[in-house]
Amino acid sequence: MNNALFSFPRPANEPIFQYLKGSKERELLMAELKRMSSEKIEIPLIIGGKEVRTGNTVDVVMPHNNKKVIAVCHMAGEKEVEMAIEAAMAAKKQWENLPWTERASITLKIAELISTKYRPTISAATMLGQGKNIYQSEIDAVCEAADFLRFNAHYASQIYANQPGEIKNQLNRMEYRALEGFVFALTPFNFTAIASNLNMSPALMGNVTVWKPSTTAVYSNYHLMKIYKEAGLPDGVVNFVPGKGSMMGKVILASKHFAGLHFTGSTATFNTLWKGAANNVDKYVSYPRIVGETGGKDFIFVHKSAQADEVANAIVCGSFEYQGQKCSAASRVYMPKSLWSKTKEILTKTLSTLKMGDVNDPDNFINAVIDEASFDNIMRYIQLAKDSKECEIIAGGKGDKSVGYFVEPTVIVTTNPRFTTMEEEIFGPVVTIYVYEDDKYEETLEICNTTSPYGLTGSIFSRDIYATQIAVDALRYAAGNFYINDKPTGAMVGLQPFGGARASGTNDKAGGSLNLIRWVNARAIKETFVSPTDHRYGYMK
Repeated sequence: MNNALFSFPRPANEPIFQYLKGSKERELLMAELKRMSSEKIEIPLIIGGKEVRTGNTVDVVMPHNNKKVIAVCHMAGEKEVEMAIEAAMAAKKQWENLPWTERASITLKIAELISTKYRPTISAATMLGQGKNIYQSEIDAVCEAADFLRFNAHYASQIYANQPGEIKNQLNRMEYRALEGFVFALTPFNFTAIASNLNMSPALMGNVTVWKPSTTAVYSNYHLMKIYKEAGLPDGVVNFVPGKGSMMGKVILASKHFAGLHFTGSTATFNTLWKGAANNVDKYVSYPRIVGETGGKDFIFVHKSAQADEVANAIVCGSFEYQGQKCSAASRVYMPKSLWSKTKEILTKTLSTLKMGDVNDPDNFINAVIDEASFDNIMRYIQLAKDSKECEIIAGGKGDKSVGYFVEPTVIVTTNPRFTTMEEEIFGPVVTIYVYEDDKYEETLEICNTTSPYGLTGSIFSRDIYATQIAVDALRYAAGNFYINDKPTGAMVGLQPFGGARASGTNDKAGGSLNLIRWVNARAIKETFVSPTDHRYGYMK
């Protein structure tokens, strides 16, 4: 038996490759893109380590080329979901009893495989299946995915090492048990790293999962699952079950073994699942842990002391990287009148230079949105602005889905700070700007704070320290991740643990110890060395 006490040191973040012309990494990635674009694969369910084919399939297409099928994915029915629950429960005891350092070694091997051997594959799969350009795929599917896995091992060290004090005649210790059941991991399309973390953070702490990947991210997620298996993750610890969300949720929530939900997606879906769990709470062995990161209506607030070129760049990058399909993407801006003319000039000039198209062309900054439903929803909001006398579109405003789901980066200027596009989540390349009078700074901060039901990310641009502090205080609950003089996107694991409150989720901070602690069920153990034999208090003797 290995009796060593091991603590995983704080890792460094995975370096971001630059993919410069002539570089080896660019050559490997372009070759992988070509290979994967030319083939069509079959994606089965993986339950208890075995491939399951249901015959009920959906086509997986590339967002930038919606006639090109790159995979056929089998979809689960109720029977397969029940099979996945059974497989998870069968694997649970052996996995949770494995020394946690051994579980961590598997997650670290996964990180190594993602960042080395399969770096081109997981990046190319994310580009082709989810419409990301080279850089956006690199920072997500490779760097953030590896960072989650490595930093989680470090944070787990800290959790397991947190032990109670000692006094004479007793030994006290804390046991961090896995949850008594399985975790339902329901993952989004927009970040491959999140899909990985929603499974692997509970698994590291000894839990087993039933994983419903997003149908529009199933291509990269299947490659993740294959990497898990190669790294030695035991069968049944993670069960890969593509399927219809409403059906799966019904079966999952009806199981007495449902112990937790790890979720990223829409607020409406999260609310439905939460209510479903509440309605079934009498069935469960334990109260389930409900952890979710949901919607956002993220903002950039600008003070008159800010620099116009910095603000314009933050709007371009914060709103339009990955076509605005980030939970953290800036979609509303509060702009002082004195700074607007200069910022507008720089902003519109920059947008006129952005190229849009196929992910295979590295010069394209803008690519396609994820699918037709998303395209139609985004264009509906743009049309709403076109039809309103309170709005003016100063850039973009057009879309075309004939070949791929392309929407131009669109900037709306409104005279109404509570116009629909200032309040509702759009999840696309659309930002709305409200220009306020300079002397109404604090009044407009309050408008920003109360306009949206969400509270995910936001930023303040200001060179005035007093004005900055006023914004930090006024917007305390408006954003769980708040940025000063930067765009409200790009949180890094270990540096800015991510999550928001209000209608944006439970704020359990993915990328930090706060998330991991939700996946353990603590037991305090007290051992008395010499047991008492006299019931009398001292003063009675």
